[in-house]
Amino acid sequence: MPKVTIDGTEIEVPQGATVLQACELGGKEIPRFCYHERLSIAGNCRMCLVEVAPGPPKPQASCALPAADGQTIRTDTPMVKKAREGVMEFLLINHPLDCPICDQGGECDLQDQAMAYGRPFSRFEENKRAIDDKYMGPVIKTAMTRCIQCTRCIRFSEEVAGVPALGMLYRGEDSQITSYLEHAVETEMAGNLADVCPVGALLQRPQSFESRPWELRRVPGIDVMDAVGSNIRFDVRQRQVMRILPRVNDDVNEEWISDKTRHHVDALVRNRLDRPWVRENGKLREASWTEALELFAAKLKSAGASVAAVAGDLLDAETMYAAKKLLQGQGSSLIEGRQTGLTYDVSNLAAVNFNSTIAGIEDADVMLLVGSNPRWEAPLLNTRLRKAVRKGAKVFAVGPEADLGMRVTWLGNDLRMLGKLPKDVAQAFANAQRPAVVVGAGALAANALGAALGLVNSLNLVRDGWNGFNVLHTSASRMAGLILGYAQTGGIADLEAAKPEVVLFLGADEMDPARFAGSFKVYIGHHGDNGARQADLVLPGAAYAEKHGIYVNTEGRVQRSERAAFAPGEAREDWTIFRAVSDLLGSPLPFDRFDQLRAKMIEEYPQLGVAGIIPLEWSPPKLSTKAEGAVVYPVRDFYLTNAITRASPTMHQCSAELIHGRAVQEAAE
Repeated sequence: MPKVTIDGTEIEVPQGATVLQACELGGKEIPRFCYHERLSIAGNCRMCLVEVAPGPPKPQASCALPAADGQTIRTDTPMVKKAREGVMEFLLINHPLDCPICDQGGECDLQDQAMAYGRPFSRFEENKRAIDDKYMGPVIKTAMTRCIQCTRCIRFSEEVAGVPALGMLYRGEDSQITSYLEHAVETEMAGNLADVCPVGALLQRPQSFESRPWELRRVPGIDVMDAVGSNIRFDVRQRQVMRILPRVNDDVNEEWISDKTRHHVDALVRNRLDRPWVRENGKLREASWTEALELFAAKLKSAGASVAAVAGDLLDAETMYAAKKLLQGQGSSLIEGRQTGLTYDVSNLAAVNFNSTIAGIEDADVMLLVGSNPRWEAPLLNTRLRKAVRKGAKVFAVGPEADLGMRVTWLGNDLRMLGKLPKDVAQAFANAQRPAVVVGAGALAANALGAALGLVNSLNLVRDGWNGFNVLHTSASRMAGLILGYAQTGGIADLEAAKPEVVLFLGADEMDPARFAGSFKVYIGHHGDNGARQADLVLPGAAYAEKHGIYVNTEGRVQRSERAAFAPGEAREDWTIFRAVSDLLGSPLPFDRFDQLRAKMIEEYPQLGVAGIIPLEWSPPKLSTKAEGAVVYPVRDFYLTNAITRASPTMHQCSAELIHGRAVQEAAE
């Protein structure tokens, strides 16, 4: 490992590190605009200048200079100070004085570094250059006169999002960044462009002029828009979540989130259920909590053990546990979480887990996607697959062809191919050191789990230190639900066959209305969506941002989300509803507070108290390896997949423009 001396202190740095990285290891702050640790090196902003010996007697860009043994690096000399001031002066020559009205104000790298490293005056008296704003879609607002051509956005769209939609035109003073033909940037990750922009040239359009950073209270949370469990941050003003930003977690989402995760936030205050409703004469009418709970209790008493519960896709583990205990008190075990009708075997959870881990899939050298469109089902996982491809991995896929933003060899849409893979595919897996198979929800729906498990031995997917068999779920509540027993042998058809007198829809909005036609339906959820429309009793619950909760992602990682705001109106946290009705039934649940509920759940299911990934024993069931037919991907519209997104104006605009190709006219047009 090279040894370098930084401002008089000798340190050892990893082989291949840059001078900038070496300075950071030595505790020195180096200003930068174009450099980003997750993107390729551009070396074009020149803000990270340092003095290096041996070398030419001039400042050098530390981000593009490799650290070598014996280097002496100075970050605080008069030469370095003067050079940084000069660079900052050039960067500010054309920059407009927009700070009072710029949404980046308070979080702007240029603002901060101008204060720390710039001159207190400007010598520039000529006219400033102005550039027309560009249209980049429904989630990105532009102010291109602020742009300093750091090219972070270009590198992000090409390297991370996999959509080379941005580029630089012209040269010198005329340089400008634009989307091709000024079309919308068609990626599910566009919101991250504003995150990587250091100067406010790219901003979040839906949150423009809504709040200032210093007004907001920050609360850590977990995303529920897919099964990846991205780490997020709720920024809250008073009782409202104003925006959602990513938190850094290298094992899960790195520092990115999808546009659906980021911009569904406007739906948390729209189309909300804020009071109980009772159906009379075919129509819902408002009711008090007293009336609603008494009706709920009366129906449960008369039904006895003839009660079932269907868990939705966005539920936390505590809500499902409390509902299960309520049904156990009734003598019922009719609980199911796969509301769309999936029936795959869950006798061994390792066989339906993402065993390579989200971060580990980057190391795979050959992959087979079976009935999965990861770009829509899990965009943050798709970025990991792209990283593997950039390292040289080969990707084969069975299913309808889709643009995954990477090179994929499509094998057709016939699951019978799993029984006899083409020779080139079999040869690629035979030569692989870390082979992987990713089974999507489309394959699970086509009963192809057994056929996929049949590949484990033939492709040698499980070996010392590596398990390449992976199932990619699409529901944030799926793994916790399976742990808690929300899975009947025949799926939701078993509940339907039991003809329960009362059915609880726990945020279940994707149900077929024809099911349980003769049952009394109780919907406990947060938005007036499909579940509420078909219910006989509607009890307003809390959305995921309005309650504490444990979520288990598709790789079996246990994560905790915090409450950011309170539910609107008379809505209550779901577990309190079950606790209240259990009192009316005369058999109260064994907890009075949330901490008691969580402690009881972890006592009964210790794996839900694990910090990190739950250890699962690999013991797959012996299933039929026969599979046939075509795959249908479960996600038809990336932006409208659940009750929250369907209440979001931003998500509807994204769907209309980016999925359906409808032109969206603005007021001036």
